[in-house]
Amino acid sequence: MLPYLMMLLVVVFYAGNILIGESLNSLPPLTIAFCRLVIAFLCLAPLAGKAAWRAREVFRAQWKPLLLLTLTGVAFFNTFIYGALQFTSSTNVSVLESLIPALTLALSALLLRERLRSVQWWGVALSLSGALWVITDGQLLRLAELSWNVGDGIMVGAIISWSLYSLAVTRYLHLFPTFSVVLVMTGLGALVLTPLVAVEWMVLGVPALTLAEHVPGLVYLGVFPSVVALLFYNRAVQRLGAARASVFLNFLPVVTMAGAVLWLGAELTAAKIIGALVVILGVLLATRVGRTGEMS
Repeated sequence: MLPYLMMLLVVVFYAGNILIGESLNSLPPLTIAFCRLVIAFLCLAPLAGKAAWRAREVFRAQWKPLLLLTLTGVAFFNTFIYGALQFTSSTNVSVLESLIPALTLALSALLLRERLRSVQWWGVALSLSGALWVITDGQLLRLAELSWNVGDGIMVGAIISWSLYSLAVTRYLHLFPTFSVVLVMTGLGALVLTPLVAVEWMVLGVPALTLAEHVPGLVYLGVFPSVVALLFYNRAVQRLGAARASVFLNFLPVVTMAGAVLWLGAELTAAKIIGALVVILGVLLATRVGRTGEMS
């Protein structure tokens, strides 16, 4: 039961990531991603610094899996999201992020040789349909009317990045101390982004950060999606597997829509409620049945 609760909280924190990321789009995307990692590192360092230092030989010996986890899950996934939000809406981001479970299932079957029952595929399809129903307010034909743009193309990078991260968690995360590895990944992620941020500032100019407008949002991004949600997601994937845990991301459009209703005054319609119920049913269906085979 605990892993499922963790995944629900992950969805809540990631919905906030999208909504707040959109509200901060006056800042360039690499700057947002870099600042959140610095904040996350500063929060984690007093708690996990000594343990990470004691495990330094493990991190050095397993540097390739560590780098894969860092690049896919920490450095570039959210950079892609913030880049996409510069050009497209949180609605489109939510729609596209709903494709992550399907891609994760396909990659699990292809790369990790997970044998999945057909009912799990039906669960993913049902939850994806419910997510699309929420986004289009019950008019699926409106998908063709959404103004897809370069931001939606950038989101493809986020989808691929997180799907690969989910598989890497399943395969490699057990090699590292659970808490310390998040500290090390955030630190490495910040180092990876440092030269890219420098280029961004040279091209666009150094952004002016204001206390009232930017800092609260950046602190939220640095604490909840970057630290708490990542710890919860890693633990849930280890318990449930990448395919089953990622299905919960189909809740994301529903929670994002709820956040828009509560904080942005968006309208809540019957179609959105129906779609939310369909998403929940699909997630329950996809996660009810375990894997029929083990990874080899």
